[in-house]
Amino acid sequence: MRPEYDFSKATRGMTAARYMEGTNIVILDPDVNALFPNSASVNEALRTFARLIKPRKAR
Repeated sequence: MRPEYDFSKATRGMTAARYMEGTNIVILDPDVNALFPNSASVNEALRTFARLIKPRKAR
């Protein structure tokens, strides 16, 4: 490590719990990304799709 790095006031394990929870990052292909202006619109589209394909209960 370089000498200018100062970890004397660092807190060990500060983000460890969040790291252990895992990640939820999804990489969209460029053509799909171009269809959505932001993450809220992606979430809305996915929720709509999920409602459409949700299995219906047998009568």
